[in-house]
Amino acid sequence: MNKVYADARTALDGLLSDGMLIAAGGFGLCGIPELLIAAIREAGTKDLTVASNNAGVDGFGLGVLLETRQVRKMMSSYVGENAEFMRQYLSGELELEFNPQGTLAERMRAGGAGIPGFYTKTGVGTVVAEGKPQMDFDGQTYVLERGIVADLAIVKAWRADPTGNLQFRKTARNFNVPAATCGRVCVAEVEEIVPAGSLDPDAIHLPGIYVHRLIQGEHEKRIEQRTLRPRPEPRPEDTAGAGSEV
Repeated sequence: MNKVYADARTALDGLLSDGMLIAAGGFGLCGIPELLIAAIREAGTKDLTVASNNAGVDGFGLGVLLETRQVRKMMSSYVGENAEFMRQYLSGELELEFNPQGTLAERMRAGGAGIPGFYTKTGVGTVVAEGKPQMDFDGQTYVLERGIVADLAIVKAWRADPTGNLQFRKTARNFNVPAATCGRVCVAEVEEIVPAGSLDPDAIHLPGIYVHRLIQGEHEKRIEQRTLRPRPEPRPEDTAGAGSEV
């Protein structure tokens, strides 16, 4: 079975449909499947529900699908960097299902593991628990959260072999792995495809059994929030005797 495709458009051929649920990997702007997102935008698929830690930023990541009004609902834990997301949500154009960050990750992991639901203390007594079944265990109340099973998972990894075994880099690993497992079909984009057998089996973060299609491409390395310390003023002892011989 050949899993390697020429580009994002051909890798998504036959997989997209209006109204589908997509699980997208990434954390902030780290490890986001930007090439696949761009291909979805070009395809014009609409009324999408997207489960993702965040919604990208204006003009990049999932933010490009918000700009074209292709997303109907977001299932997210953090959306604070996207002004267009805020505008659409406050105007009633976009539906939002807020999830605590760990709950969202576990909902994806549970869906990929065949677990229909689980109980957690997170969110009890808040709007997160409204309308959800609750149960007491050992004298404490827990709320039932449902596992997520997506029609399509799109993820971004660092390296892969042709069979779809994936390696992620650092922070990019966290949401990409559960997102990949919860999709009925998973398409991955990577920076490099290496020969089969060249990856250390102990260093594979996601087995190829979860990955159905694979592309290699060039990726933009963006920084979500560039924060720099002010340059300190020189201390007198640092400049005393400057230019003189010791």
